[in-house]
Amino acid sequence: MVQKIESQWSATGRRKTAVARVRLMQGSGKWKINKRELSDYFPSEALRQFIEQPLHLTNVAERFNIISSVSGGGMAGQAGAVRHALARALCEADPSLREVLKNSGCLTRDARMKERKKPGQPGARRRFQFSKR
Repeated sequence: MVQKIESQWSATGRRKTAVARVRLMQGSGKWKINKRELSDYFPSEALRQFIEQPLHLTNVAERFNIISSVSGGGMAGQAGAVRHALARALCEADPSLREVLKNSGCLTRDARMKERKKPGQPGARRRFQFSKR
């Protein structure tokens, strides 16, 4: 779901069980995720670079202020959800960026989920130890 409200764009992104809602506004490149700074919420440099990838690919890192709310999942899932939502919001803000983001895979929803546990087994794939006798 993407909507425009007077120089403000919003989009939703998902990854595993995490859901992120991102709002882009004209600004100077400030981040807020769940009312915290980006570096406070995601202490890992690798995750921060992963999240900021759509901004660096399109060279618009200093043009927008980003406010995001994320729920569900773990750190990696939340980072993927924020990246997906950010890419979708950037496409809404400037449709000419779509091709660059699509070719880099930022607009693709990563559909991999945890496999469910099967009945009569200790895990999704794990079986109880086989005993011949």
